[in-house]
Amino acid sequence: MKKKNIKNTIVLAYSGGLDTSAIIPWIKENYNFNVVAFVANIGQSKKDLDNIQEKAILSGAIDCRVVDLRHDFVSNYVYPMLKTGSIYEGQYLLGTAIARPLIAKAQVDFAHEIHAIGVSHGATGKGNDQVRFELSYAALDPELIVIAPWREWSFHSREDLLKFLRQKNISTNVTKEKIYSRDENIFHISTEGGVLEDPWNAPNNDCWVWTRSVYDAPNEPKKISLTIKNGNVIKVDHETLNPYECLKRLNNLGKIHSIGRVDIIENRLIGIKSRGCYETPGGTIIYHALRGLEQLILDRESMYWKNKIALDMAAIIYDGKWFTPVRRSLQKSSDILSRSISGEVIVELYKGSVTVLQKRSLHTLYSKEYATFGKDSVYNQMDAHGFIRLFSLSSRIRALKNKK
Repeated sequence: MKKKNIKNTIVLAYSGGLDTSAIIPWIKENYNFNVVAFVANIGQSKKDLDNIQEKAILSGAIDCRVVDLRHDFVSNYVYPMLKTGSIYEGQYLLGTAIARPLIAKAQVDFAHEIHAIGVSHGATGKGNDQVRFELSYAALDPELIVIAPWREWSFHSREDLLKFLRQKNISTNVTKEKIYSRDENIFHISTEGGVLEDPWNAPNNDCWVWTRSVYDAPNEPKKISLTIKNGNVIKVDHETLNPYECLKRLNNLGKIHSIGRVDIIENRLIGIKSRGCYETPGGTIIYHALRGLEQLILDRESMYWKNKIALDMAAIIYDGKWFTPVRRSLQKSSDILSRSISGEVIVELYKGSVTVLQKRSLHTLYSKEYATFGKDSVYNQMDAHGFIRLFSLSSRIRALKNKK
């Protein structure tokens, strides 16, 4: 990149989609800034990355940088999140939300590298991603200029953007007929808009991209062995794999068996309800395997605290607060509890469901000798009498006081 172009340069988080394709010429026209496109490869489909640099240049960018963040994403964002058990509003495994801090960090690092004056993103003024990106920017470098075109320009719809791009002779693969908004990475793919904007409409086949329908899934279940160490999956069917390879392998298995489909109406951070179809096959398998092993190992108080961490962390990630002390403290607490989460889990995949069939660990707190309904020689049932009297003491005292 030439030195003379750096002084008034904005780094755009670029996907090659409709929004970011329109942003490049719009920034040039309205700010007279140079635009450098920044593409984070976090496992989106190959067709989304093919010729993306050429596409960015044709849209008006002076350069385009593609950075491979796939292993970083899974190892340092997805796996730590799965370890906490975070899930938003009971269904959403946070596949889009968890990618935003990574992209923002890499984007800011690149802006520093080329001495850019600011950053930009294609998130709408109605969504969560604008908050996630900009909270990350603020935490990492609050002096960077932030340009959020959807909050500024006169366009009101994606149809307006299509018209603008036609005027600029910039091509896009989005059409009026298939105007879904999609976000994809190695962890998940989301589909929003189109027929999904009416909650009375059932999702059609176009709403699902990765996974087979349950009607097309195999009639025979598939059993998988997962080896887990310190809360991380390290082997699939006894083959040692790095986190990225583990997730990719489980994605491929889950897609066949229709695992990880979610059709949800969620509460966005800004107060709007939105609907999306999310597919997270590998992540869903890991989620259930970890929870199954935790049942075997964690004591009652630890399980309670783990569930509390999961609930709080889901909100932290959803709201874009990854680069905050509270996220780091919750993560540390989860890591401590996960030190003992090691063992083997056998899961069964069958027509959209994940069932934990078998689990074992050297750290198990389960004891057949104590838990049996048959005869045992280790537990004196009379010990429960004194325990119950003490445990119920405050209740008995209150009842006696009320009686008087």
